[in-house]
Amino acid sequence: MKNLSLILNIVLLVAVAVLFYLHFSSSKPAASGDTAVEPGALTVAYINSDTVLKYYDYLKAQKVQLEEKSKSLEQEYRNRAIGLQNEIAAYQRNVNSMTLGQVKATEEDLGKKQQNLQLYQQTLSQQLMEEEAKLNKELYERITNFLKKYGTEKGLQVVLKYDPSSDVLFAGEALNISKDVIDGLNSEYNQEKSGGVKADSTAAKK
Repeated sequence: MKNLSLILNIVLLVAVAVLFYLHFSSSKPAASGDTAVEPGALTVAYINSDTVLKYYDYLKAQKVQLEEKSKSLEQEYRNRAIGLQNEIAAYQRNVNSMTLGQVKATEEDLGKKQQNLQLYQQTLSQQLMEEEAKLNKELYERITNFLKKYGTEKGLQVVLKYDPSSDVLFAGEALNISKDVIDGLNSEYNQEKSGGVKADSTAAKK
């Protein structure tokens, strides 16, 4: 799950860029149809991404499913590997009683099976990477969509990510909205589980 914090780092970079843009453009005349942000009117908040991810029930559930799938695939690979090892052991026991033709044919067959096992291992690894990437994307959409709605309701222009890996060196606790975000995300997730409307994953794209 190391990539999860990387996804939120991207959110931070975008947020900082927006912050600087709004700050330095606030004194310029607003274009037609735009809303000018007056100096000092920029409202900022932050979330601690580690805390949000730690207490987000959706992520907990998805991690359990991903770990169970990983164990299942690992066991399937192990069974195939053990089967191949047994075939190799049987060949080694019987090689002295086999003809040269049988030895050649058996070794070629075992070589192909070993190659297939390696390809199967690579396929499983790729599959798990794709599952994790899919989860990261879903997390990004869920959190940014919620922050978009929350920011609109609370009158926020920028929400930053604040943790030891971020570029924010100090932020007052009064700006910390982590608990509100966790409560809101979990509330939406609980509504989903109880048959409510699923969180809109396209809202951030509009």
